[in-house]
Amino acid sequence: MNLPPMVTERAFARLAEINDGADAPQALRVAVEGGGCSGFQYDIRMDAPADDDLILEGQGQRVLVDPISLPFLAGATIDFADELIGARFTIENPNAASSCGCGTSFSI
Repeated sequence: MNLPPMVTERAFARLAEINDGADAPQALRVAVEGGGCSGFQYDIRMDAPADDDLILEGQGQRVLVDPISLPFLAGATIDFADELIGARFTIENPNAASSCGCGTSFSI
């Protein structure tokens, strides 16, 4: 069985900051779509859970992964980076054979 993705404490903390004061806190969806410079790209957005999502929980927050994206994200680490080039959610994916400089596109 493939390992589910892992979400760092830093990513959950940033998600908690985003949802702080929101009337209806939303979950962070991490999905994989065809496209991008390397064949696949990550789609990271705020969303509501669907019935068949894998829900990863921490610090009162939720990260969602749909069943189609799950095999592409097996063993991946979802993190939050605040760097000179900008603050963003990042994915360290052991399944990606190569990735693009943009950090959102990869190939298998």
